[in-house]
Amino acid sequence: MTRLSVLSAMLAALLVAGAPAAAQTVIKGDTGEGAFFTIAVPDDWNGDLVLWNHGFDLDMPAPMPDLGPLAQVQLAQGYAVAASSYRQIGWAVFKTKNDLQNLLDIFKANFGPPAQVFVTGASLGGIVTAAAIEEAHLGNVVGALSLCGAVAGSRNWDGALDLRLIYDAVCDGVPGAFIPGGAEGLPAGFPFTSTQLGVAVNACTGVLLPPALRTPDQSERLQRILQTARIPESFLLRDMGFATFAMSDLVHDPLKLSGHLGTGNLGVVYGEPTIDLDIARVAPQPGARNRLTRHYTPTGDVGDTKIVSLHTDKDGLVVVENESAYAAVVPAANLTTAIVVEAVPSHCGFTPAEGVAGWQSLRGWVAGGPQPTPFSIQATCQAVAPVFGGPCRIAPGFPIPDLRTRIRPRQ
Repeated sequence: MTRLSVLSAMLAALLVAGAPAAAQTVIKGDTGEGAFFTIAVPDDWNGDLVLWNHGFDLDMPAPMPDLGPLAQVQLAQGYAVAASSYRQIGWAVFKTKNDLQNLLDIFKANFGPPAQVFVTGASLGGIVTAAAIEEAHLGNVVGALSLCGAVAGSRNWDGALDLRLIYDAVCDGVPGAFIPGGAEGLPAGFPFTSTQLGVAVNACTGVLLPPALRTPDQSERLQRILQTARIPESFLLRDMGFATFAMSDLVHDPLKLSGHLGTGNLGVVYGEPTIDLDIARVAPQPGARNRLTRHYTPTGDVGDTKIVSLHTDKDGLVVVENESAYAAVVPAANLTTAIVVEAVPSHCGFTPAEGVAGWQSLRGWVAGGPQPTPFSIQATCQAVAPVFGGPCRIAPGFPIPDLRTRIRPRQ
């Protein structure tokens, strides 16, 4: 047996031993500022705390926030795990710094200050994690794990704006395809449902029909939208929901952009002559653009925090190019990025073993081991896959494209 095989077997055995749920103290409640929390501390607490940041959600905050997909492994290893529901819905980054500070204060009041803090999150929780590292002042933040994180931050809204305006340009005049609003998403308070959105998008593109049942015009319009917006077909309805309902919440919430556009498309070249001619052109309101950028676009000021970031390559909601934008500002010595190559596009479609491998790699790095690489994370994944379930699809040499090749740059 090779040295790597021995280490892999030892790691798998360690995780098997730690897999059953540990005896723990769990407290739940609210912060008094609109956010709910859950904290779990194992009886054999090792003194460290993991903060979990959940993804995008347009439902109102509710009790019993989830502790994340790795919570049982982390608790079995002796970590305390805590999560906030956030006080805001949607793009909640305007107040997540305060929510995490409140969560940490509650933890300290009940269990004392943690020795080390790990910040973790997925999707929206990835940018919440990035913002927390840079400006939340959560104590000794030694490590962070981001899963399919929106770590390019507010630039993702430029992509949402483009999709909505591309749709409006292509589908203008098509019977049944009209969607109220435009660059703002839905007008404030407009009664429109996700079912109605699906009916409208299908009228234009036939996306809900088998390809053989689409009209030639529907097929042509669908391909124009997908190619110009640079998204997979399977994500069209989901992304249109984001550009319609989530954009409306962002723009019209008085505690977010208060009725102003934070994005625009003046001067953007879409590369399709008819769309470039017909698409609506809008400018961001400067104050709203600045506010959106501040909440949040990473600066790379991560101190000594060690960060592992995993992404699937075909994500059509939080595109993999987010990772190149994040790597452009975070020092290479602080960040390891690993890309999972999947056969079918997904958002956060990691196998359990891939998630555990990311976490284990971060733990080892924080404990004094070498900085992990995509190759070593893949090897760790293969070691734990018999216990947690694979496959392991991390591609060590995956070239992450520049974000500007997917979300066109603004003026």
